[in-house]
Amino acid sequence: MTIITVCTTCRNEATRGSKDGSPTGEAFLETVQAAAKDAPVKLRGVACLMGCAHGCNTAISAEGKMTYVLGRFDGTEEDAQALVEYATLYSENEKGVVPFRQWPQGVKGRFVSRVPPLD
Repeated sequence: MTIITVCTTCRNEATRGSKDGSPTGEAFLETVQAAAKDAPVKLRGVACLMGCAHGCNTAISAEGKMTYVLGRFDGTEEDAQALVEYATLYSENEKGVVPFRQWPQGVKGRFVSRVPPLD
């Protein structure tokens, strides 16, 4: 099962300098949940993915597959749609490696790191 993990304590670039109001990540989790209602993914929120400089951080993972950390999202519906579209392609690939030509435009430039699967 592919899991999208959304950092609930993240703030996007526009709100990062302020501690006023709720973190952008909380709202982004809800937006991703709405976008993923029919997708073959599971969602979870977690406090802090330690990518504060990137804001609205997420991770896409599954057992035996590469894990991808993405950030620099604003938390919009378009961001959520692109993330879910990429996660769906990831879920369909045996190793979780989606060819660049298939990446949704909205995830290009958002990758922070990738982590090899645990043996």
